Amino acid sequence: MASFSRWLGAGLGWSFGGPIGGIIGFALGSLFDGLSKTDMQTFQNQYQGQQQAQTVDFEMSLLVLAAVVIKADNKIDQRELNFVRQSFVQMFGKERSNAAFRLFKGIMAKEQISTKQVCEQIRTHVTHASRLQLMHFLFGIAKADGSVSESEIQAIQTIANYMYISHADFESIKAMFYDDAKGAYTILEIEETATVTEIKHAYRTLVKKHHPDKLQHLGEAQIKGAQEKFMQIQKAYESIQKERGF
Repeated sequence: MASFSRWLGAGLGWSFGGPIGGIIGFALGSLFDGLSKTDMQTFQNQYQGQQQAQTVDFEMSLLVLAAVVIKADNKIDQRELNFVRQSFVQMFGKERSNAAFRLFKGIMAKEQISTKQVCEQIRTHVTHASRLQLMHFLFGIAKADGSVSESEIQAIQTIANYMYISHADFESIKAMFYDDAKGAYTILEIEETATVTEIKHAYRTLVKKHHPDKLQHLGEAQIKGAQEKFMQIQKAYESIQKERGF
């Protein structure tokens, strides 16, 4: 256990310190007895090395915050767990996602997670663009069972506040998961009364803010996840273009 913790701790960097480090340590302890040599090797291969640091920061943040949202309504829905697993497969591949999901089960077993402390640590070490992508992922989890409960919305709103995500950005990402008449305007962070010039300006601003290229430091896997959000912005703009005729 000691040698395993040493090399894993070195690979996880900041995530193995502070509140997130405590949660990861708890998770490792909960799964260590059943951890196979294959899983151990996978953790070592995927998480060791400084070049992985920023990706790991994002990944560990994602796992911890996913647990907060899934448990927000005091029930654990298998569809939400499946969403996390499938998302990790898409972003990281099957081998790495299997190892990460083992760790995620340990995180889920922890009764209390200090959302404030975790988010403060994330805010310090994760870029704003990455935090926006985390928000998009969390809404995806909440919607995985077919509906988003009020308790889940409140949990994600709390996370957004602690991570210094603006109300406009929060509402914009939230609107990507709902179908309503005002949805396209909310996504572009404008009112229905906005002029064509204001609409175009809002669109250009969001394109810069949410462009997948801002996640280059995380690697190709996370960029793929960001493309869905980017496409929603494009779709909202095209919808308003069609409606307004410009």
